[in-house]
Amino acid sequence: MIKSLFALKSNVALNKTTYEMKLTGDCSGLVSGQFVEVLLKPFFLRRPFGVADVNGDELTIIYKVVGAGTEYMTTLKKGVELDILTHLGNGFDLSKSKRPLIIGGGIGIAPLYKLCKDFNKAGIKPNIILGYRNADEMFYVDEFKKLGNVTVTTDDGSAGFKGNALDALKSLNIDYDFYYACGPLVMLRALANFDKNGEISLEARMGCGFGACMGCSIETVNGARRVCKDGPVFNAGEVLFA
Repeated sequence: MIKSLFALKSNVALNKTTYEMKLTGDCSGLVSGQFVEVLLKPFFLRRPFGVADVNGDELTIIYKVVGAGTEYMTTLKKGVELDILTHLGNGFDLSKSKRPLIIGGGIGIAPLYKLCKDFNKAGIKPNIILGYRNADEMFYVDEFKKLGNVTVTTDDGSAGFKGNALDALKSLNIDYDFYYACGPLVMLRALANFDKNGEISLEARMGCGFGACMGCSIETVNGARRVCKDGPVFNAGEVLFA
């Protein structure tokens, strides 16, 4: 864990509820699947966000407006300094796959962008499934298409494959030896029940973000684990879903 000040470089809307924030600061050594915690001065608890990308000293996070904290974030302007805890949690293990499948749902798509870039650096173009509720909520599709073979799904069929990401996986002949997924809990549960040969990144309400408060504990085959400290990435067969 590293506590640093980051300067806001840009803060732009990707659609009606999703924003891309770029900041400059000490983000060296951040790996795919880790997250950061941002202190927003009007609020007591920090907000956790997956690392969408790192480019030199530039950190990208993608967030969805779901409450007062993220609504406040949309008002922040270039030059504002933010107190951020970085290098939190454990990331994805790229060594487990030569033919990876990347599966994202909703805002859970965001932390998978750096993962795809890292596979590209290793000479691997992954198969990618991006699941959205509808066409209006789509973001970063063109960016992912530069990194791999993309299948877009929407629940209502307004774009791409009609259905969710797992529906597409079951219906389409997608070649892979291991998968990496992040998205809604219902998606991850269904995916793990379908195939346990993968890694899943969990979202959770966090009090501290570094393992002190135990507020994000989950049950696994190895006992209670903390999403922030022991995760957020877990083996798909490890988590005991309620």
